[in-house]
Formats: sequence, C-alpha cells, structure tokens
Amino acid sequence: MWGDMRGLAILLIIASFVGISAKELEQGQQTERIAGSAGDVLEDDPVGRLKVYVYELPSKYNKKILQKDSRCLTHMFAAEIFMHRFLLSSPVRTLNPDEADWFYTPVYATCELTPNGLPLPFKSPRMMRSAIQLISSNWPYWNRTEGADHFFVVPHDFGACFHYQEEKAIQRGILPLLKRATLVQTFGQRNHVCLKEGSITIPPYAPPQKMQAHLIPPDTPRSIFVYFRGLFYDVGNDPEGGYYARGARASVWENFKNNPLFDISTDHPTTYYEDMQRAVFCLCPLGWAPWSPRLVEGVIFGCIPVIIADDIVLPFADAIPWEEIGVFVAEKDVFKLDTILTSISPEVILRKQRLLANPSMKQAMLFPQPAQPGDAFHQILNGLARKLPHDESIYLKPDEKILNWTAGPASDRKPW
Repeated sequence: MWGDMRGLAILLIIASFVGISAKELEQGQQTERIAGSAGDVLEDDPVGRLKVYVYELPSKYNKKILQKDSRCLTHMFAAEIFMHRFLLSSPVRTLNPDEADWFYTPVYATCELTPNGLPLPFKSPRMMRSAIQLISSNWPYWNRTEGADHFFVVPHDFGACFHYQEEKAIQRGILPLLKRATLVQTFGQRNHVCLKEGSITIPPYAPPQKMQAHLIPPDTPRSIFVYFRGLFYDVGNDPEGGYYARGARASVWENFKNNPLFDISTDHPTTYYEDMQRAVFCLCPLGWAPWSPRLVEGVIFGCIPVIIADDIVLPFADAIPWEEIGVFVAEKDVFKLDTILTSISPEVILRKQRLLANPSMKQAMLFPQPAQPGDAFHQILNGLARKLPHDESIYLKPDEKILNWTAGPASDRKPW
C-alpha cells in the first residue's frame, strides 16, 4: 500500500515539474521513425556490399581462452567473441582471401579475468603482436598494406591502448602495429590518443536475453524521475577521491542524494531492469572510461539517457540520433542536474520517448544470438562498407615499411 502511494506521489511531483499530465506519463508512447540520413543508415543492409575474410588462428588466441572462463560471454567486452561467431556464418564471409575487402583477426584480448570478473589487459599487447606476426608470416595480405585493410575488435576500456587506467593508457598509446588498421571499439572520446581516426565505435555488450526476460508492460507508469545505480566513489582504485569519473559521480551523490526526484544508490537491486523501465531519465555518467552499458540499457528500456561524459563519441553516431534521444550535461554542470532536467519541456520529453520506442534503434544496440537484421553486428558491417572502396594509397610499394615492430614498451615484445 505504502509503495503504491509513494509511487503516485512521485508521479504527481514529476508531472508538476515537467508539465506532463499523470495520464500522459502512464500511457505507453507510440514509436517515431528516425528522420533523414540517420534513419536511412540505420536500415542499411550490408550484405552484398562487402566481403570479409576471417583468418583461421590457432585456438589459443580465442576458443581456448574462452574455455578457461565462460564469464567472458556475459561481460561488457564480449562483443569480440560474438563478432567472431557471427562472421563465421555471415553471408559477407568469403573463403577466398583474394576477393576480400576486409580481413578479420579473431583475438579475444579481454577474456583473461580477475576473480571478481574484471579483464586484465596486460597480456593483450603481446597476444595481439603474436597474432599479427602469425598472419603476416603465413598469409601475404597483411604485408601488402600493413593492416590498412584489416579490422580488429578491441572493446576494452581504452581500446587498443590496453589499460584500464586512463593515465597509463595514454602513456602506452595505441599498439603500434594497429595504427594502420581499423579498430572496432567501445571507447570513444574526441581528441584522445586512444581513439584512432576512422575507428568504428560500438555499444558495450549487454545480454539481450537477460534484458528481454525483465520487460514489463509498456503502459507501466514512469514514476521515477531520475534513476541511477552504481559507484559514486571507487575507493579501491582512487583512495583520495575526485579522480574517479573526474568527480562527476561524486557530484551527483553529494548534490542529489536527498532529492526526492532522484532515485540514486550504490545498491544494485534485482529489479534494476524493471526500475529503468519505470524511470523518465537514466543517468549515464562516465566512470574510468566515458561509456558504460547504461547507454544500451537506457535505449532498450525507453529511459532517456542523461549523458555526462565530455567529448564522448557515441556508438554508431551516424545511425543513432543521440542528440535527439538523449540529454547531454557537461561534467562541470552536474550540480545543476535538477534544474536542467526539470526545465525540459513536456513536448521534448514525449518526442524523445517516441524515438526511443523505435524498434530499429533498439536492435542496433544489441548483439543478439542468433543475429538479426539491423543489429549491432550489421551496423559494424555497415561501418566497414562505408569505408569502401579502399584508396590505392593504402598499398605499400615493394620493400616499403611504415609500422615500427619494435616500438612500444619492451614488455609488450615478450613472447606470448
């Protein structure tokens, strides 16, 4: 009884702040097609527009690593595994490398996990170097371009910089041997040494079946105004505080922990997915990296993502109209979140919700099993297809070398 009364009270508070009637908040919103070029890109079909050759590597680079720890299948970096599986049976795959537009090297670089499930990236550079040495020694295609017609899936926090702490990732830089390749990565931040020009930015992996199992009726009232569950301080890795999330999460907690419009906590309830479907806005602040699975979850559950991460490069930005579906708040303005969100007009909120209800946009954020038209796998292929045809300048002259095989930390050059 108290829960129902409190939910109604919050619903009325929300309605009074944003000017939407309780009836409008309770009603499921109709979907709206994404207009213009973004909608066209979202609905592209990559089949017939490119051919991909998948290198057959020894299983120590992929399958054997997964056999040691099946948790790799459910963490946020699992796209590297599912992309490999997808390509093996995709109609864009060619068994004739001489007709390939792109070459793919299946290396599971984020599948070595700590006991608490966090990837250890320290061996990743050695592993990747070893795989590149293998393909360059056994096939002629790498040496023609030094990887300019190759792509690699590197979904770790800072992509091919292979470190989870930004300062050390910046010092390390992108693995030198990958500097001509196209990188498919979750990390994206403008003017950052770990984001290579021409990279394809993808969403982090969020288990589609798990989210599907938690769907609630679409006409359920959105009785939570702002929702967030997660860390505000990472005491273990940032004992002095203030560096984690560049202080943005700490500011959220300090300013809004007692605000009735903000349902925020470090607790992670079993009703987490259901709660997101009851919320109008879902906070998506940076952590150690600018992105998190909350971006995916917000889109899937129709909760307007509030993106707090300066200079973030968002997944499939040419297909997903992030400016229209989300709200961007500068890190320095976090203390004004309540004013910013309550000042958004009812019409704008309702339109964002209609766009978020678009099934094709939800599909583009997921890596379903089996693959489905328009999903994240296909959006990656669309990104590769839009880079074709390759410019003739990518092909090296006889005996020409551009990449430095001895560059980078000495530890990276140890045998793997």
